[in-house]
Amino acid sequence: MARYIGPKSRIARRFGEAIFGADKVLSKRNFPPGQHGNSRRRKTSEYGIMLAEKQKAKYTYGLLEKQFRNMFDKAARTSGITGEILLQNLECRLDNIVFRLGIAPTRDAARQLVNHKHIVVDGKVVGIASYSVKPGQIVGVRERSKSLEVIQNCLAGFNHSKYPWLEWDENQKAGKLLHKPERADIPENIKEQLIVELYSK
Repeated sequence: MARYIGPKSRIARRFGEAIFGADKVLSKRNFPPGQHGNSRRRKTSEYGIMLAEKQKAKYTYGLLEKQFRNMFDKAARTSGITGEILLQNLECRLDNIVFRLGIAPTRDAARQLVNHKHIVVDGKVVGIASYSVKPGQIVGVRERSKSLEVIQNCLAGFNHSKYPWLEWDENQKAGKLLHKPERADIPENIKEQLIVELYSK
């Protein structure tokens, strides 16, 4: 599956946020990358601001342009607030659910666990990271994968109450999607309305 494999610290510095998780580089160089990153820059245009917000959302959830556009088009066809529906659909991707449940430390690691068939949905192995989890479905660790050190280390001391739309069963090493998350509960710093305005141009 196609995915971004370039330098992540460079992307994080571009947005001034640790969008891939904790990044030590930001504390040392909290200015944009490049030769002129630390010098004064021209004011960003309105289009540039909207484009940057879309790019940030793409990198945060690990999608490429075509995937992201398809997600937006799907949200636009659904009745409701397009921006919120887009974020809800992104949150319900299988790799993101695995990350939110604390089974993996990052979304990239979660995607790898899914691709390597360590994750089950309703008891069946699912190896597609973009699989859309529906409310009521249970996402867990495959029985033979529960002893993996990386999974045990991630789950140790993880606070599952952070995400009220998910219910964790410690004994089964599985979590249930209770409902799609409310926008106020999604912690990502994304201005989804700017993305809607960008695609509406």
